[in-house]
Order: sequence, then structure tokens, then C-alpha cells
Amino acid sequence: MISRQGVRRLFAKQQTDNTGGFFERVRDDVHWEVMGSHPYAGTYTSKSALLEKAVRPLARKLNEGIVLSVEEVYLDGSVAVIELRALSSAKNGMPYTNTYCWVCTFDEDGMISRVRAYLDSALLAQVIDQN
Repeated sequence: MISRQGVRRLFAKQQTDNTGGFFERVRDDVHWEVMGSHPYAGTYTSKSALLEKAVRPLARKLNEGIVLSVEEVYLDGSVAVIELRALSSAKNGMPYTNTYCWVCTFDEDGMISRVRAYLDSALLAQVIDQN
């Protein structure tokens, strides 16, 4: 069973480790939808596809990689809604303070099996275009 504290601890790993700790709790066969109208929007049906086609390409455009801070966690059974804020800057010096809302479903083993990720598409597109 997941808890608000457990979710906060898991997402705290996003602040320091974009490919390790957090993603160790994401299923290899995750169903991850990135909402919006930008090049990384779409549905990813594996962790490797998500990392290769969205996470790593964005991280390369940012000085610190993708650094996310938890603003709030809402929990209902196996579903957590996490409000996040990006604390990064783009290679061109532009602040990347995007806001995110991830709706995460956890399986019985505490692994993330499904995510719907909402974000500011216009800001992300600007970072992609200018970097």
C-alpha cells in the first residue's frame, strides 16, 4: 500500500537522480502518457522508450537535467496525484520552471504501472526550439 510520505520520498529522488532511484520504481512495461502538443507528447508503453524518447532528450537541453520538486500529493487507494515544479534552467540560460501534474497508478508491489503527465506544453516547446 502506498502512502503520502512514501510517494514524497520516491519523488524526492527526482531532485537528485533522473535515471536511477525514481525509475527503479517504474515498471519496465509502464503505460506513460505525456499530454500536450509538443515533440515529447504521446504514449510510451515501456520505461526504456520513455527514457530514450522523452526524458533523456529533455534532460540534455537543461543544465541540471530534469529536477522536479514535489508541491503536493493527493492519494486515493492505489492512485497518487502529484503536483510538481521543475527547478531547472535551459542550456541558453532560460529558467525552466514548468509545472507538472502526474496521475500515477501503483501496482500491488508498489511499482508505478501507469502515468498520465500534464505540463505546460508551450514552455516545453520553447525550451526544445531554443536549445
